[in-house]
Amino acid sequence: MDFGLSEEQRLLQDTFQSFLAEQVPISRVRELLDSGAEETDGPWPALADLGAAGVLIPEELGGSGLALLDAALIAEELGRALTPTPFLGSAVMSPVAFLEAGTPEQKREWLPKLATGRTRMGVAATETYSRLEGAQVRLEDGRLWGKALMAIDLAGAETALVAAGNSDLLLVAADAPGLTTQSLSSVDRTRSLAELVFEGVEPISTLGGPGGGGRAIERMLDAGRVALTGEIIGACQSMLQQAVAYAGQREQFGRVIGSFQAVKHMCAEMAAELEPTRSLFWYAAHGFDALPDSTSLVIAHAKAHAGEIGAFIARTSTEVHGGIGFTDEQNLHLWLKRIGVDRQLLGGPDVLRERAALLQGWAK
Repeated sequence: MDFGLSEEQRLLQDTFQSFLAEQVPISRVRELLDSGAEETDGPWPALADLGAAGVLIPEELGGSGLALLDAALIAEELGRALTPTPFLGSAVMSPVAFLEAGTPEQKREWLPKLATGRTRMGVAATETYSRLEGAQVRLEDGRLWGKALMAIDLAGAETALVAAGNSDLLLVAADAPGLTTQSLSSVDRTRSLAELVFEGVEPISTLGGPGGGGRAIERMLDAGRVALTGEIIGACQSMLQQAVAYAGQREQFGRVIGSFQAVKHMCAEMAAELEPTRSLFWYAAHGFDALPDSTSLVIAHAKAHAGEIGAFIARTSTEVHGGIGFTDEQNLHLWLKRIGVDRQLLGGPDVLRERAALLQGWAK
């Protein structure tokens, strides 16, 4: 029995890897970051035309109808290339939420728009698993009040999915009266994050009906965690490859540093840690669709483990580069920052291990 990727999945991954290497090299990423361009000016329209935006959306609604594992493989390539896109919010989390809890009318209205990539949708759900600075979103008499932090992919988005508590999932217009949006700065400039303040905001619609969005919220978060795990693994693979290439070129004492045993061990340890993480990632992504009622535990472990391994590989590959690895001129720090933010987004290792303990009845 083959436990690896199918031929079609490898072709999908190779297609995106080749496209990003040619169209969005790190020099292009640098240009986007330095210009302050939002996703509307970046590579997202071309990636959407390639199928990234509609990867999870059924064919009858304009998408490809693929599984989360396929979307996760695309996320891995986006992490490898460090591509700034709204893929997480618009192509993964939002479609999953609509597929889980949307009415037939809601699906027909919104999913074809998301499939084209021309409509973007952010997600605000941090307060369902972690409350920072007292942030919380409340639904009172059909209106939203409170504050949401670390909202994902709001830049250029027309709408946002907002979780109020753990049971209500609401669609809100980005320009709704009473809604204030402020962009958040983080070390990773390739990721769009925002703070939302709600003062009596009336939502467009509710997914799953009042109090019926709990399952959709959980599935949406799990799908996002799988995609982030893929991004971390892709970024780690890039940093490992850069470290190996540098070790084969940089000379010290008349020899390339890759010939020194200590440097060999550093590169070997990175590779040895990364490969088992990829297997766990594949299983978590596959289980999301194949074992929907029992994979949340694996997903929590996969992202927590990838976050820890990502921190190790980011640090070690930077050390292989020596002094230049810590400079702005060297591009490594951009992947290090992407890994650092992805590690914490939708729950860091501590949060996810606590979730795993709760799922197994080991904590209350």
